[in-house]
Amino acid sequence: MTQADFLKSPLPAAATLPDLDITGPNRFHNRELSWLGFNWRVLEEAENPRVPLLERMRFLSISATNLDEFYTVRVAGLRELAQAGNTTPAADGLSPAEQLVLIDQDARDLMAKQQRVFVNLRKELENEGIEIVNRDGLTEDDTSFLSDAFLDLVFPVLSPLAIDPAHPFPFIPNMGYCIAMQLERVKDKKGLQALVPIPAQIDRFMKLPASDGKHRFILLEDVLLLHIDGLFPGYRCRDHFGFRVLRDSDIEVEEEAEDLVREFEVALKRRRRGEVVRLTITAGASDKLRGIVMRELHVNDQDVIEQEGLIGITDTKELVIDARPDLLWRSFTPRVPERVQDHDGDMFEAIKQKDMLLHHPYETFDMVVRFLRQAAMDPNVVAIKQTLYRTSYYSPIVEALCEAAEDGKSVTALVELKARFDEAANIRQSRRLERAGAQVVYGFLDWKTHAKISSVVRREGDKLVTYTHWGTGNYHPITAKIYTDLSFFTCNTALGRDAAKIFNYLSGYARPASLDNLLISPHSLKSGMIEMIESEAAHARAGRPAQIWIKMNSLIEPTIIDALYKASQDGVRIDCVVRGICGLRPGIKGLSDNIRVKSVVGRFLEHSRIVCFGNGHGLPHKKARVFMSSADWMGRNLNRRIETGVEIENATVKAQIVSQIMAANLADTAQSWVMEPSGKFTRHAVPEGEKPFNCHKFFMEYPSLSGRGSAGAKDVPKLTHGD
Repeated sequence: MTQADFLKSPLPAAATLPDLDITGPNRFHNRELSWLGFNWRVLEEAENPRVPLLERMRFLSISATNLDEFYTVRVAGLRELAQAGNTTPAADGLSPAEQLVLIDQDARDLMAKQQRVFVNLRKELENEGIEIVNRDGLTEDDTSFLSDAFLDLVFPVLSPLAIDPAHPFPFIPNMGYCIAMQLERVKDKKGLQALVPIPAQIDRFMKLPASDGKHRFILLEDVLLLHIDGLFPGYRCRDHFGFRVLRDSDIEVEEEAEDLVREFEVALKRRRRGEVVRLTITAGASDKLRGIVMRELHVNDQDVIEQEGLIGITDTKELVIDARPDLLWRSFTPRVPERVQDHDGDMFEAIKQKDMLLHHPYETFDMVVRFLRQAAMDPNVVAIKQTLYRTSYYSPIVEALCEAAEDGKSVTALVELKARFDEAANIRQSRRLERAGAQVVYGFLDWKTHAKISSVVRREGDKLVTYTHWGTGNYHPITAKIYTDLSFFTCNTALGRDAAKIFNYLSGYARPASLDNLLISPHSLKSGMIEMIESEAAHARAGRPAQIWIKMNSLIEPTIIDALYKASQDGVRIDCVVRGICGLRPGIKGLSDNIRVKSVVGRFLEHSRIVCFGNGHGLPHKKARVFMSSADWMGRNLNRRIETGVEIENATVKAQIVSQIMAANLADTAQSWVMEPSGKFTRHAVPEGEKPFNCHKFFMEYPSLSGRGSAGAKDVPKLTHGD
């Protein structure tokens, strides 16, 4: 099946769900259950035989990490609402308490499946010479090695803790893992209860000596249990179990905080001490020890998950070792755009020639870093303005901004302190920027600034030219290697003016009176998208081709979903690529007959946000209206964040997005899941004998259109399932 065949293929027959009231809240799928469904798809990749073995272990770890964050933020928030007696339903009609019941069952099933997957992967690893050794499988040489390793590498950072009136139960931080022990003194059999926190600073899987080509590991807790006499001399262990704590990690700040940075520094300390939302313990723990831990952590039975197997599956990422490249994805080096090479690496000259769109990670994110480094060193650059939502611990972008400020350039950095789990890093970066002389602002107290904008003002002759970068992803060089995102570079005057207005809004609160080529939330992005959806519906009612393509991480905003339902009923064909949460139910007769939804889960994390409207011509077409955005279609993005939606007017960039990026995502069958009306996703069926088409593989092999230089903007190869 070719790309064209796929895009013209008829929609599956719409389903009739007699128990579903499509006029009421049941027309929406629950947000939390939809997210859990996404994490099930991530876990399924850990069983996908087309994925290299160690990458499958990585998917297992990611699914566990995702679930931890889900509990510490989403479940924690629902618990607070339920405990406060809040019965306000979500869009789908479920109250917080009702959602918690459904979440608990699904999450327990997910955790049980993670254990089964780990057991299977462990067996496959052993077949490849990577072994996790139990205590009873140690040799004499292993025991000797571990005696020295324990004293040299582990013992100095351990803090074994007795539990008695003189030693109250210690504080266990979020994601803290401990061994609870019932000890007995050898000489008089006197009992002692104790805890040994497992230090996060040491790898959970300790390496053991192994022959060439082999790799052997042992769990850190097994090493501790082997050396009880070193931790508690004169005692032996009668009983023990492991437990792991998850705490409420959401942050609240005072509305009238005078110093936002200081308020967040205090709030980060509160996060560590949040209420326990999940306690995972080893199955079969004694009632006495279990009771002590539950009482001291203030949890009840419904907060406890007993688990057979490995507690803290997230730590299996340590088993993804570089020493076995044959069990990893084949190495991939992102391309440097030919246009930039044509101009000897000069970003300004490359952008001046023509607007340029880079598709990360296939085109290197280093070009974004180069853009800012060049700006920092260029004596003709007079000003740089930059948003920072998430960035790396050592950020070359922050370093470039600091260098520019120290060189006397006007540098303004909008640092978002409310970027969840990156607050501390962003505080540190803001202090560094201020010391360098940059003007640091923090945007709005109630709204996060999630827009991705970089603006460079350069003196060229007797005028000032503004070069802007608009992104769908964060200015984070590390995640840019695995997230698929768009970077749009332009020196278009209107977009440069729009960027200046947005930065003035962020620093001075004065809302722009008008914008030339930009939609922003929470003011015009949602209404602008709804207007475009309704315009497409009008084309359908008039008998013209009507089509919408959507690519998002999440699609749950009820007003927009209702607009899509109405457009579907008017005859608009709507194709959605939604990686994660989707509250829209596709393919329901009388509601969403003309809508289909798929999810792509593969080597790279789909992260770009794109919306394409046929504009009365169908898709793909050169007269389509195309937008790239920093915003998912969620209430938080459209109503409570500063986000941008940039309309793409350059013909080559538009063709790259529509006929290359969107078309390949829609045509993918190798990594795709199809959403059913019930909200369940099933893996895309591939006819027998037909090679599945992999959009990630396609993008790795073919360069982008707008980044091409002397090679010219040739037609995109036909996307066939044989590619």
